[in-house]
Amino acid sequence: MEPHPVIDVQSLRKQYGEHVVLDDVTLQVAEGEVAAVIGPSGAGKSTMLRCLNLLEKPDGGRFRVQDTTIDASAPIRPKDVKQLRRSLGMVFQSFNLFPHLTVLRNVALPQERVLGRSRAEAEARGMELLERVGLADKPAQYPSRCSGGQQQRIAIARALALDPEVMLFDEPTSSLDPELGLEVLAVMRELATEGMTMVVVTHEMQFARDVSDHLIVMAHGGIIEQGKPEQIFSDPHHARTRRFLRAVLDR
Repeated sequence: MEPHPVIDVQSLRKQYGEHVVLDDVTLQVAEGEVAAVIGPSGAGKSTMLRCLNLLEKPDGGRFRVQDTTIDASAPIRPKDVKQLRRSLGMVFQSFNLFPHLTVLRNVALPQERVLGRSRAEAEARGMELLERVGLADKPAQYPSRCSGGQQQRIAIARALALDPEVMLFDEPTSSLDPELGLEVLAVMRELATEGMTMVVVTHEMQFARDVSDHLIVMAHGGIIEQGKPEQIFSDPHHARTRRFLRAVLDR
């Protein structure tokens, strides 16, 4: 039996004025699968993620995450937005940490506000997750005293603290130098081995090739091919994919 799709996207469309950013995007992500999304800048990759958690409202199509279905042709109910975002954790390019809160409070406070955990419960869970991302020695620090790689790992811990069923990553290493990016990728690899369902927009071709189960290539607002990473990296069908891979792999 095929694994049950946790994410099912059908004909997703998004435009700003006359500019079509997403055009007829259709994909599925199975439970426990790591889907890597690659492609040139301006392909619509980040917009697709932002539509999936309704930071952007799609203009057409429909999608389902677990048991929540969003149909762009119908009004979106606040309870569906809340249920959808409970299923999804998101890590952005920028860390979006609260600079006036300690590392531990950055991870604990969302749990108190969203899940209703007590401060003691939230901080205990926060410490577990800081240990998991290799930052057990940083709870009392402020984000400004942490490196970029450490801040991104704090952001991952904060997203995991809300117990999401799916993690979305929007180019999480793009603002980091290569050495700090490796720290973040190591955490993501560990999440993948533990069976976390993940959709990762990335320029990290080695991660896309070695860690993902499903590779999605986007260009000009659409998916031009998708399938097994080893097949696409070794023998891409689409000329635009070949051109993109040649450009990024020959650097």
